[in-house]
Amino acid sequence: MRVLLTGHQGYLGTAMAPVLAAAGHEVVGLDAGLFADCVLGPTPTDPQGHRVDLRDVTAEHLAGVDAVIHLAALSNDPLGSLAPELTYDINHHASVRLARLARDAGVRRFLYASTCSVYGAAGGDDLVGEDAPLRPVTPYAESKVRVEDNLHALADGDFTPVFMRNATAFGYSPRLRADIVLNNLVGHALLSGEVLVLSDGTPWRPLVHAADIARAFTAALTAPREAVHDRAFNIGSEINNVTVAEIAGQVAEAVDGSKVVITGETGADPRSYRVDFSRFRAAIPGFDCEWTVKRGALELADAYRKHGLTREDFDQRFTRLAVLRAASEAGAVDDTLRWRR
Repeated sequence: MRVLLTGHQGYLGTAMAPVLAAAGHEVVGLDAGLFADCVLGPTPTDPQGHRVDLRDVTAEHLAGVDAVIHLAALSNDPLGSLAPELTYDINHHASVRLARLARDAGVRRFLYASTCSVYGAAGGDDLVGEDAPLRPVTPYAESKVRVEDNLHALADGDFTPVFMRNATAFGYSPRLRADIVLNNLVGHALLSGEVLVLSDGTPWRPLVHAADIARAFTAALTAPREAVHDRAFNIGSEINNVTVAEIAGQVAEAVDGSKVVITGETGADPRSYRVDFSRFRAAIPGFDCEWTVKRGALELADAYRKHGLTREDFDQRFTRLAVLRAASEAGAVDDTLRWRR
């Protein structure tokens, strides 16, 4: 199968491309390249691809494509809140435009990287399933809800959108992100000796390893149409439904000599939810996540040590908001985050 993978030079895309290739698919990448140089360790070998902004995709980029895996987005809540109009322009409008172009080009399956953040203010200790009310609290999560609604309207007998609501990702990828919770806490623990939690530690977070996300998308790509057509799936594992304080405790166990420091300075986070992941396991018999939070913390600590993670890299090169601010201040991108020619 010829698969167009958007965001192939991002944190998840870099982990997913080789998994797709190993499954026998021909992978074609599409990425603006904003984070292509954010590499920890050896430079990854990318699939052939297009260096193009998502907003500038044309029908030619979809010629001969059987399926699309759409990861490309402004990818976290602080970034989305910084420039909400860009979040909606890129994450919402450009994503729906891509899906329409894909459908018109004869693409039959469109896997959309949504997020469990759509449940944002669910609260409580009950498990949240895919049919629960959606309560996004950030522009990032709201943009994902809008795209799901619009893709649902595009579904027909020849075009199958699938909404993959990923839990919060963690784990090593050659194009590292340090601004997601487990990756961030492990870095702080190694660099400072403190597992620093700024909230009160009480919110629930569902986590999932980047490698398990890659496996889930690969499985959904070839699943029977009737199992996945126009359906939403939470991607993760119930064992990784943990509070932020519990995450911090597991990081302290993984990084010798570190201690948990919960400052509470940002107060209680309204984003709190425990998630039910059983629907995807039922749709894809035999699938289950392989990575626990503790195993991921150990993996990250080993990778950070092996590749010589520095404080400057941690705070700048591997924090998406800092990368974009630096590119803007250097004049490399304009105020719409497009490369200057």
